[in-house]
Amino acid sequence: MSSTNRPATPTLDRVIVPADMRGLSDRELKTLADELRAETISAVSVTGGHLGAGLGVVELTVALHAVFEAPRDKIIWDVGHQCYPHKILTGRRERIRTLRMEGGLSGFTKRSESVYDPFGAAHSSTSISAALGFAAARDLGGDPGDAVAVIGDGSMSAGMAFEAMNNAGHLKKRMFIILNDNEMSIAPPVGALSAYLSKLYAGTPLHELKEVAKGAVKFLPEPFQEGAKRARDMLKGIAVGGTLFESLGISYIGPIDGHDLDQLLPVLRAAKSRATGPVLIHVLTKKGKGYAPAERARDKGHATGKFDVLTGEQVKAPSNAPSYTSVFAKSLIREAESDGKIVAITAAMPDGTGLNLFAERFPARLFDVGIAEQHAVTFAAGLAAGGLKPFCALYSTFLQRGYDQVVHDVAIQRLPVRFAIDRAGLVGADGATHAGSFDIAFLANLPDMVLMAAADEAELVHMVATAAAIDDRPSAFRFPRGEGVGVDMPERGVPLEIGKGRIIREGSRVALLSFGTRLAEVKKAAESLAARGLSPTVADARFAKPLDRDLILQLARHHEALITIEEGAVGGFGSHVAQLLADEAVFDHGLKFRSMVLPDIFIDQASPEAMYRVAGMEAAQIEAKVLATLGVESLGKRA
Repeated sequence: MSSTNRPATPTLDRVIVPADMRGLSDRELKTLADELRAETISAVSVTGGHLGAGLGVVELTVALHAVFEAPRDKIIWDVGHQCYPHKILTGRRERIRTLRMEGGLSGFTKRSESVYDPFGAAHSSTSISAALGFAAARDLGGDPGDAVAVIGDGSMSAGMAFEAMNNAGHLKKRMFIILNDNEMSIAPPVGALSAYLSKLYAGTPLHELKEVAKGAVKFLPEPFQEGAKRARDMLKGIAVGGTLFESLGISYIGPIDGHDLDQLLPVLRAAKSRATGPVLIHVLTKKGKGYAPAERARDKGHATGKFDVLTGEQVKAPSNAPSYTSVFAKSLIREAESDGKIVAITAAMPDGTGLNLFAERFPARLFDVGIAEQHAVTFAAGLAAGGLKPFCALYSTFLQRGYDQVVHDVAIQRLPVRFAIDRAGLVGADGATHAGSFDIAFLANLPDMVLMAAADEAELVHMVATAAAIDDRPSAFRFPRGEGVGVDMPERGVPLEIGKGRIIREGSRVALLSFGTRLAEVKKAAESLAARGLSPTVADARFAKPLDRDLILQLARHHEALITIEEGAVGGFGSHVAQLLADEAVFDHGLKFRSMVLPDIFIDQASPEAMYRVAGMEAAQIEAKVLATLGVESLGKRA
């Protein structure tokens, strides 16, 4: 959408920072919310990004900034998917159409970006812990102001959120938890109930809210509609003596309609003026609210590319190659068709990991455990101990959250859990928080772990088959986001020999040993080096654990230089190769060894190509590394 097609937003135009909202009437705040929704849709149509979550909290965002006084009060958005409206209201509207672009606004909250982002968030379930930290710091003389955590019901499934609530109830610090519940489809009965409750909140002390809720039960009609079951169960808990939150020592208010400012504003104002300890306000919202294409979408417009505002149709670049994620899913389905013991686990990412396809074929063999990576790993360990063949599919950045369980519950017990590591390497627009930079290092250190990296989509098919065949120890295989390189695909995967790499190109002077999908860039560099009179050998390691000792020692002893290339941080594949070479005293014979890894920085969002350029891993940069290692001073000088 061009600037001339942007929506008319006269009220929003008056709001540069949240303080500008304090002179607006409640009626004007409703208009502001409508305009904020239109501006959010317009902006994301240009940049792509997380649309549905933001649309679901437009009214809530307006209400929070109208009642609380950011940045003095700390509003902490869990995960950050829903923060785009917040960014528009906090001095970043002029840059909102740079979301997730190189040099632009982050798609998540980011401390270095704005004083209105008190805590960075891109992984879920951290907001309550952080808010409690702010509240405790305030009471000990730190930054003043209230702490407000906005957390989705999905994020509440993680153990960390419950740990934080338990501690909050114990410490009794004044703080606010907004439970953004976008799963209930029970608008008519809950609308009547919440409207009744909100009228009473303004004059009711917080400790009496439980009694108010008891009296409101009669507003729920019987028999309940199917969609009202959750509300009935929750209200039953209130009526018989308290919710889980109350039992933890947290005052509970709700549920209220999160799209009705006539309910949101008085409830937030009453809570702010009267709270003395932790308060949880239960808000019902709808992802994608107010934009029909998002409301209709299966994932409610969770993550979109650029799209046409009128139709919602996404603009996607044509590709002749399948995505790595789809290759993994289809390969796993083929393995599962002939092996009834294969099951799959995901942590609230069935679509992102491709396991929605597996679920369509084998619904009883797919387990979505919610946003609970620690549980996912140990649950998979239990499945393996019980005789099944679990594939635990997690993004690399999310696997970090279950590392203790990988070590203690899987590796030490040598259980054959198979980790499918999606989004390995640098991922683009989601930036440093979602980069898969560390899994090689933290998995290759574990005894008896088998760790593979696919160089292309055909290799991924074989690695799925390899993992399925490994039944005496844990294994993992990693693959990147996006499309493959366009190679011929096998009909069915063939298990690889464990710990064995392959020679791609024979040479003599320098050996390039790749681990992962940088192999395509290594091949380009090799072509250029050959044209310059050098003779490069190119090898694909396939395995970082166990290493192909024979291959590595052969390359080291028959070449002047050996260079490893991997899409991971220091401490990974190259470090293990260096350890092997040192143990075998290969360096004593004058080998020139270099390891190309991701630099020791967090690389900001950009296209994956631009991020790898920053990392120094494009073909020309690999070529330059070879020339420098061999003592060739410039690209213009022939060897």
